[in-house]
Formats: sequence, structure tokens, C-alpha cells
Amino acid sequence: MSAARPRRGDTSRAAVLPRSVTVALLLAAATAALAIVALMLGDYPLTAAQVLHALTGSAGFESTVVLEWRLPRVTAAVLFGAALAISGALFQTLTRNPLGSPDLIGFATGSYTGVIVVTVVLGTGVVTTTAGALLGGFATAILVYLLAYRRGVQGFRLIVVGIGVTATLHAINTWLLLRAQDEVAMGAAIWGTGSLSLASWADVVPAVGVLLITAPLVVWASRPLRQLELGDDAAAAHGVRVEPARLAIIGLGILLTALVTAATGPIAFIALSAPQIARRLGAGPGIPLPHAALTGAFLLLGADLVAQYVPPNPVPVGVVTVVLGGAYLLGVLVREARRS
Repeated sequence: MSAARPRRGDTSRAAVLPRSVTVALLLAAATAALAIVALMLGDYPLTAAQVLHALTGSAGFESTVVLEWRLPRVTAAVLFGAALAISGALFQTLTRNPLGSPDLIGFATGSYTGVIVVTVVLGTGVVTTTAGALLGGFATAILVYLLAYRRGVQGFRLIVVGIGVTATLHAINTWLLLRAQDEVAMGAAIWGTGSLSLASWADVVPAVGVLLITAPLVVWASRPLRQLELGDDAAAAHGVRVEPARLAIIGLGILLTALVTAATGPIAFIALSAPQIARRLGAGPGIPLPHAALTGAFLLLGADLVAQYVPPNPVPVGVVTVVLGGAYLLGVLVREARRS
């Protein structure tokens, strides 16, 4: 009796899986190495061995430097980068377009609008800021969805409507800042650049708790997301309730974006670029969510290191992501133009 020979499709899947796992492990290792570097750098420089010792909590002042001063910022960069990347992967998969990012569709800008409104009316605070970001993001999503709905929502129409709503929200934000008191407007404008400089455990721990709560939702969303990627008719044929599933996934993506926006201000282009980089690295069909999360964590942590140590004076990380992301967006537009 001869042994069963693998079919061609099985061989293809077997070839993809090891590369996918290898890429995920390499991304995780690169992010961990970058985190060690981030913990080493600062006004009180440390070696890698000192950082690892300080992480045990038994190194006195060095443990205070690492655990209390630097680790909250590194943790925020890793988790918020992962959250933004997953949000971008959800929207890009739903729209089947690399430009389908919450940055461009307007949800991040809507969260910023909500924060400005509550800041002007109620003042600053963790609860009010978070509530404003969530309400602003979801209100923008409802508006974009209703304007884009024509017997269902198509990805291209959603993007075009979202870009228009984003432009309108930018004008509203400017008007609100001009109407606000000087100190309020100055604080909101600085916060609007997106920064991790004020990250502390008091800010990071609640955000981490909420993000952990959303983790099972991300796992749940992966199956209908893969079906919707094939098209509405194919998804319906596989038993997916298309519009409720799409709305639930949109809500999840907005929640992730709004949580990061409430904690740091709007950080652009991580949600746009990380999923596409992960798709090319993963070598599988579609955008793999774990790879997107690891790529987003690496990109935001790297951008924050650039923001702290490359310019003569530190700048908000949102400034760095805008500069790098603008070049990436230009490349995407040129490639799409050539393809069309």
C-alpha cells in the first residue's frame, strides 16, 4: 500500500503556515527588543542587563526608573499601537480597500470632536474625555453609515463619504477651538497632536482593562470578517447575517480607536499602514489580525522612540506618525493609480 500523497492545496497551506508563524514570532521578538531599548534610553541611561534586573523590582532606584517612569509609556505604545492596527484591519477588510482606515473615514476625527466638546463644556477628566471620545466616534460612524447606505454599504462609497465627513469635522474642530477660552483651546490643540508623554499607570491600567475586555470580541469578529471579505453574497451563503455582522465589526473598530484617542489624542496612520504591512509579511489571504496587532505595536513604539530622541527637542508621537504616514499614503495612492 502506497502512502497518501498530499494534494496541491494542502501543500500550499502547509507552506504558508510556517511562514505566518515565523513572521509572528519575529515581529514579537522585534517589538520586545525595541521595548528593552526604550526602557534603556532616557536622562538616566541603563544597560540591557540593568533593565532586566530592574524589571524584577529589586534594583532600588533603577526599578523606580524602569517600572514607574518608563514602563507605562512603553506599555501604552505597544497596546495602543496594537489596538489601532486591529481597528484598521477591521475597516480595511470590510471596505476591501487599503485606504479604508478609521483615520481617513473620520472616526478618529469624530472622537477628537467629542473630546473637544466635553472639554469646552465640562472640563477635562478621564471619564468625561473617554465618554466624549466614544460618543464622538459612534456619532460619526452613524452619520457616515447613514450617508453611505444604499441598500447596503459598499466600501468605496463608505470611504468617499468618510473623507467628506472628516473634512467637515476638521472645520468644526477649528471653529470650536477658536470659540473656546485660550487655555482650553491651547490644551485641546496640544492634546490633538497625539502624545504618549503623559502616559502613567493611572491612564494605562483602565485602558488595558478595557482592551482586554474587547479581546474576545476581536476573536469573535475574525470569522464573519473572513466571510465578508469574500463578498456579501458569499458571506450570506455561509450563514452570516451581513448587515448586523458589519455593524458589530464597525462598532468594535470604533471602540478600539476611541479608547486610544481618549487616552492619547488622535494618532494618525498606524491604523492605515500596519494592516497592509502585516498582510504582505503574513503571506496568507487577507489581513491577519495577530500580525496586524504586532506590526502596529512595533510601529507606534518605534515612532515614539523617534519622537523622543531624533529631533533636537522631543515632539508628540502623532507628529512623527503623520510625517511617516503621509509618505506611506502617497505611495499607496500612486500604486492604486497605476493599477487602475
